Amino acid sequence: MIIRILFVLVCVALASLFVFTGPGLSSPYLVLPVVLAVAAGVVLLEWFAKNFNKEIVTRIFKGFVAGLLLGAGFTAIARSFGMQVTWFYRTFIYLSSLYIGVALISQLDLVLGRVGTSAGPSVHAESVKVLDTSVIIDGRIADVVETGFIEGVLVVPKFVLDELQQIADSSDSIKRSRGRRGLDVLNRLKKDKNTLVRITDQDFPEIPDVDSKLVKLGKELDGKVVTNDFNLFKVAEIQGVTVLNINQLANSLKPVVLPGEKMKIVVIKEGKDPGQGIGYLDDGTMVVVDSGKKYVGEEIQVSVTSVLQTPAGRMIFAKYES
Repeated sequence: MIIRILFVLVCVALASLFVFTGPGLSSPYLVLPVVLAVAAGVVLLEWFAKNFNKEIVTRIFKGFVAGLLLGAGFTAIARSFGMQVTWFYRTFIYLSSLYIGVALISQLDLVLGRVGTSAGPSVHAESVKVLDTSVIIDGRIADVVETGFIEGVLVVPKFVLDELQQIADSSDSIKRSRGRRGLDVLNRLKKDKNTLVRITDQDFPEIPDVDSKLVKLGKELDGKVVTNDFNLFKVAEIQGVTVLNINQLANSLKPVVLPGEKMKIVVIKEGKDPGQGIGYLDDGTMVVVDSGKKYVGEEIQVSVTSVLQTPAGRMIFAKYES
């Protein structure tokens, strides 16, 4: 910003110096406004090139065309009533029409979620779901979508796709495997005939962090962010963006276990505290068995004493039932 201001000031100073010390001009008072306008145009062009967004330019172009058509229509209607349409009224009509056209196209794109849903049924803004990298790599989103619990348009930002590609190209074998899994999940979603998946180029170059971009995009589309990231969930919640957390959904679908209930569990290792044994239910829930260390490797019957629910999941505490 400072460099842009300095550029404009230098241009104005050079123009002033030219007017006062240069050869006589027929219209010297026009030099300064013209130079100022050119300098401002150069700055705006540089800013536009830096923040170029194909979707925004497309909407402006569509609005411009719609505005010209509206202006021509309004002018024809006015003339049909015998009104004298002077250049002033014609200019006013076209400027108003251009404004209406751009605003109308922008509003229509907002209602459609700005994701180009022409290939499918019309979609309301509230049905837009923005997917983050973690939920794509996790893969359970594909199963949830196939069951019909999540509907509407699944929006995958280009910057999320780029991040997935970077992970898939990583030199680390584990990261590379996770990235390729995420790309496979995306292909699976796109092949599903009942699922609308759209890739959007909408980006925010001034925001370096992907999570912050997702929150901003969720606000822009008036949609919901789908994630497994607990930190992203908290940040989005603070900023008023609705978040669908797949981990929370999975925890809520686990069977309810009450104190006093009996179950069979295989103790697979010892716990952190002396004498404790650790086992797991089929859904992955950890079961801490009091005095269960001596039963490691065995299947025993236990009685539930308490259940601890945390944001990361659920833990069951039990004792050996002789």
